[in-house]
Amino acid sequence: MSGSNFVDYVKIFCRSGKGGAGSAHLHREKYIPKGGPDGGDGGRGGHVILRGSKQLWTLLHLKYRKHIFAENGSNGASAMKTGADGADVIIDVPLGTVAKDAESGKVLFEIVEEGDEKILVKGGRGGLGNTHFKSATNQTPKYAQPGEPSQESWFILELKVLADVGLVGFPNAGKSTLLSVISSAKPKIANYPFTTLVPNLGIVPYRDDRSFVMADIPGIIEGASEGKGLGLRFLRHIERNSMLLFMVPSDADDIKKEYHVLLEELGKYNPELLDKSRILAITKSDFLDEELSAEIEKDLPDVQYCLISSVTNTGLTELKDLIWKELNRF
Repeated sequence: MSGSNFVDYVKIFCRSGKGGAGSAHLHREKYIPKGGPDGGDGGRGGHVILRGSKQLWTLLHLKYRKHIFAENGSNGASAMKTGADGADVIIDVPLGTVAKDAESGKVLFEIVEEGDEKILVKGGRGGLGNTHFKSATNQTPKYAQPGEPSQESWFILELKVLADVGLVGFPNAGKSTLLSVISSAKPKIANYPFTTLVPNLGIVPYRDDRSFVMADIPGIIEGASEGKGLGLRFLRHIERNSMLLFMVPSDADDIKKEYHVLLEELGKYNPELLDKSRILAITKSDFLDEELSAEIEKDLPDVQYCLISSVTNTGLTELKDLIWKELNRF
């Protein structure tokens, strides 16, 4: 998905429909000049609803649709006729969409399953007709309830990419190259920092027609949890990944230190990320001979690891085996 088409944040103004008023009609016929109350109830105002769709990967369709209004409910009528409900507005969103109140920042709910529907703004209830207010002491009530007013507010929708494996590493660690080699994804690749400006998803084929989804998250830098670099803009995408694949190049000054810096940034952003399964991939290993490889392996962090090269395809089969085993561990 190209940078211009990937939108993971939108702010929208939504208004539900107001409820229809109840009717205060009194029954009248040629030979019944003073009939009792027969006013129907008002219809419910339309809701604004979010619905999960696995066919969507971005919030692009909402980028220029800033104002969303549901229909009002119709008023009740004579002969006990209930007014029609206002039409709901259903907004399809990608799985992993989080809805927040724009003013308070409070998380309202998350959409994580196909077809999952949640009401963002509730429509007003219709008012009761005068038939509900008839009593022994008031046989012909001439009043009815008005419908409830509509509700309106600004909301923020944020997308957290859903994937089995999230790639974590500093810029130019080889994340995009790996994704382009083991999947059909075609991320932008170049030898300068922050080549990847949007998350890229790729389906990685595995043995016996099985597969898993891998997400290339834009590069983290030290201080990302405080908003430096691309910072908070993309760290949230890692929250939805089942496991994390840390990537550190073999020519790094200190592989162990680089791994722990990445781990520390994730922990500062959200401590729960530290509970996810982790694998370490040492990239660009085609530069290493057996002696250098053995030297590097002596001082690696206590985590499952694999030496790989996306250029020569070295270790990629072993890496996929390790990932598959970890994804199906439970």
